[in-house]
Amino acid sequence: MIAQTPMNRTLNVGFAGTPEFARVALQKLIAAGYPVHLVLTQPDRPAGRGMKLQASPVKQLALQHGISVMQPLSLKKGEDAGHALQALKTAVHGQPLDVLIVAAYGLILPQSVLDAPRLGCLNIHGSLLPRWRGAAPIQRCIEAGDTETGVCIMQMEAGLDTGPVRLWRALPIEPTDTTSTLHDKLAELGGDLLVEALDSLQAETLPLVPQPEVGVTYAEKITKAEGVINWTRSAVELQRTLRAFDPFPGANTVWGGDPLKCFDPETVVLAGLMGKPGEVLSVDSNGLEVQCGQGVLRIRTLQKAGGKRQPAQQVAQALGLQAGNHLGETVSN
Repeated sequence: MIAQTPMNRTLNVGFAGTPEFARVALQKLIAAGYPVHLVLTQPDRPAGRGMKLQASPVKQLALQHGISVMQPLSLKKGEDAGHALQALKTAVHGQPLDVLIVAAYGLILPQSVLDAPRLGCLNIHGSLLPRWRGAAPIQRCIEAGDTETGVCIMQMEAGLDTGPVRLWRALPIEPTDTTSTLHDKLAELGGDLLVEALDSLQAETLPLVPQPEVGVTYAEKITKAEGVINWTRSAVELQRTLRAFDPFPGANTVWGGDPLKCFDPETVVLAGLMGKPGEVLSVDSNGLEVQCGQGVLRIRTLQKAGGKRQPAQQVAQALGLQAGNHLGETVSN
């Protein structure tokens, strides 16, 4: 067997991203040996209980590797935008980048930025486009009951996730996947696919496939208000919702004035056990079983405000929550 000669990865790359999803891709890019000349990321934000300023995961990784970091408030206007654009055009010994990789960056890229790198900008998108364009593709695919998702490497253009797809890979959605677990799988897949795409781009063999005009859906940003559980919905729908909103914003209900976040759901069929939507049918070591508009939902983990996730039975006992009580109601003293 003849050993393959390692590829000499010479494309000069920039990277724009902010959260963990993007950090994984940047890590794989660095590990593959691509020269990363510049990183754009969101400004430091207050985080944690002390609300101290915290650098993004992407910034932390870039600084560990001695990569130049810029944190403009905007790329569309102002002094920050001008400096960032100039950096993109001069990052490689006074010459433009070959390509800018964009992953969950959080800022809109104007046409001037899209045009700055020699080969444009490639986006890592966590869905199989054109399904779930937009801000929350991971949450929305679980919520909708999709059985498959994936990652697309897309050539960016001015429209919202409308550019041609350069490379894609599918991934099954497991019945127990949450946004947290699926995020981690897609982050790994996205990083691997990015390196594969850049290898093909360097070899001038990367395809360019326009997105179809049919099958377009939009993944609207998740709001906290969506997390409030409506027990008149079916158990199947609520099981998907609880998984989709784990960890953020956390599907929540109320009991005795106390907000409760609900996790680890399972649909169950209980013949002969019927109640009103939101009624607790049983509490035991398996969890909390709640009547829905159609079917019964078992919740195995609960979280009180300011507390940690705990087994549902433990939290229910502490709150005096038992069979016959109704979630979503505030009990007066």
